[in-house]
Amino acid sequence: MTSHTPTICVINPNTSTAMSEGIATSARRVSRGDILMLTSRHGPASLEGHFDEAIAVPGLLERIIETEQGETRVDGYLIACFGDPGLAAAREVASVPVMGVAEAGMQMATMVARRFSVVTTLGRTLPIAERLLHEYGKRERCAGLHACELPVAAFESDDDSVYETLLAACREALSTDDSDAILLGCAGMSELAERLGEALGVPVIDGVTAGVALLEAISTTGYPISKHNDRALPIAKPIRGAFEHLSRSPS
Repeated sequence: MTSHTPTICVINPNTSTAMSEGIATSARRVSRGDILMLTSRHGPASLEGHFDEAIAVPGLLERIIETEQGETRVDGYLIACFGDPGLAAAREVASVPVMGVAEAGMQMATMVARRFSVVTTLGRTLPIAERLLHEYGKRERCAGLHACELPVAAFESDDDSVYETLLAACREALSTDDSDAILLGCAGMSELAERLGEALGVPVIDGVTAGVALLEAISTTGYPISKHNDRALPIAKPIRGAFEHLSRSPS
């Protein structure tokens, strides 16, 4: 097995470059290789519901397809939104592992704690987190889901009131759930994880650092990804309209 420095492509599926800067800082803090940070050019400024996620997916896939066709070799893609939008579709078009920050964070939380609490942004996103917990087989390990009721865009700011609001929500979650760790339910919260952990005295997991670590670990094994069944390349067919450039030509 030959060794090389892994490159992980982290994609922010919203269009906020300010949020991407914070996400990139968190990713580079734990990376043992290189981080390629990309921001979607098309879609909503933040993702806070099913509609936002649906609108964001084409821009996310565009970024992955461009990277696949480009000259930069990457060893994995990380979708930096806790709803893991477009994850199944991304795995069809990618030639390397793809992970979402929710999946990565939940996996890491079960490795460092017996039971964890999720603290996310708005209450309206709690059903999305609940669905993903079931989908990833982690619901029994999650002691509770909580919302700090701050919008995603609030985490672009270094206003200390944002940190204090999130800290209070985490304290309440730990007290209510009698849990052993906090999983942050928004990629934009990632820069606050270390500070929160020091204040709370328990592990505070963010999916950005968890995802980078897990993808780099996979890259060192040399394991290929499966391209069978629903992870095979999409069937080549015409696409009309705004997404025509995403069409695959028949091989």
